[in-house]
Amino acid sequence: MSGETAAAAATMSAAADQESEPSTTPNKPHITWSDSYTKAHVAIQSLASIIPFIPPSLSSSETPAFCLLHNSETAAQISKLLRQPDSGSGDNNLCRWLYDTFQSSEPELHLIVLRFLPIIAGVYLSRVNLHKPLAGFEAVLLALYSHETSSRNGQAITVNIPDLSHSSIYHETNKVAKNSATELNLAVISPSLEPYGTVRSMKRARIVGVALELYYSKIPQIPVESKLDFCEFCKIWSGQYGENDENGDVKKRINLPWELFQPVLRILGHCLMGHKQNEKLKEAAIGACNCLYERALHDLNTKAMLATGSLIKLAKLDLESEDVDYTEIVESNTITL
Repeated sequence: MSGETAAAAATMSAAADQESEPSTTPNKPHITWSDSYTKAHVAIQSLASIIPFIPPSLSSSETPAFCLLHNSETAAQISKLLRQPDSGSGDNNLCRWLYDTFQSSEPELHLIVLRFLPIIAGVYLSRVNLHKPLAGFEAVLLALYSHETSSRNGQAITVNIPDLSHSSIYHETNKVAKNSATELNLAVISPSLEPYGTVRSMKRARIVGVALELYYSKIPQIPVESKLDFCEFCKIWSGQYGENDENGDVKKRINLPWELFQPVLRILGHCLMGHKQNEKLKEAAIGACNCLYERALHDLNTKAMLATGSLIKLAKLDLESEDVDYTEIVESNTITL
């Protein structure tokens, strides 16, 4: 599997280099790959040979990348192909298109690839134990991982958490002030990154998790339909949703180590609290949290139980706050200060 992934990535990279060279044929216009508008149109033209139909509005748009990102008809065709039983192989044209599009180094085109990450990761992780050729999916995931590794320079993402055992600046104290720089507690949000050329079983969760971290960093710009796909696969991954197979085990159940579970919870948190006006997405996110909570209970994973349980409580508090009418005057003999 790892050799196929490396070969697929090399083939995709070589093809991208050939396509990125300026045209010297007199009958063809000179293409400058520094033009983001041109890159978006080239991506749309390449996609036209893969999916059945390209809406004319994409080719004529003045903002082709934005239109491609938000065009539901085109997204539905791509999603259907990604869910096909033979998708994800090393010679898959759609995987190659996703790989080439992301390698274009255009932020707007990056969003288009990230828009389909829930389906790519969802189908990939659900099939990985079936021993099917998935080098195409792995090449795309490695491209996302490598981009994040390069942009972060391999460094970990950390936050400083104040130590509550020390007095704050708003309170008087007789204690001798200590150096605040040395008294901060450092929390690691995402560990340091190492470069990988192939997807190995021991590093699979980390590679997919980092790709989801990249997805989360751009999530306000991602269409809602993509987030609904993500919630769907969270239910499937939990193993608490779907039909049972002949052995009584729920289909598509996957391992959920913390390095994968953590970015999943961040994305679900956004789906719960970031789109208060989208009831469909909120309901899907609550359903996904409930399934993951049941999975955590089944696995006796206390950290996952605490995290998913907290998200469920936040969702309930948010629903309860919507039922409160703050303009209503309540008669009471109690004075609240």
